[in-house]
Amino acid sequence: MAKKKTEAVALEHYDVIKGPHITEKSTLLSENNAVVFRVSKDATKPAIKAAVEALFDVRVTGVNTLIQKGKKKLWKGRPYKRNDIKKAVITLADGDSIDVTTGI
Repeated sequence: MAKKKTEAVALEHYDVIKGPHITEKSTLLSENNAVVFRVSKDATKPAIKAAVEALFDVRVTGVNTLIQKGKKKLWKGRPYKRNDIKKAVITLADGDSIDVTTGI
């Protein structure tokens, strides 16, 4: 019975973390032992911390979140708006690291 409960917890963690956000700025943050992930819009900081610690087996010292508002663009002369994105900047404990480039 306990096996089913641990599987359900793992699936919840995959719903929180959508994937890494790889940009020039996020790679500069890796020098300060931080990683940037795209997360679901309703994810809370404790849920993000629990998901990262469970999925990557690291210790998280801080979680900062931000919502990047979607840009207004034109496509064939017609305006549209990109979707909003919630990002989380995860600060890891000394000695821990996450390699987000694997699997790409």
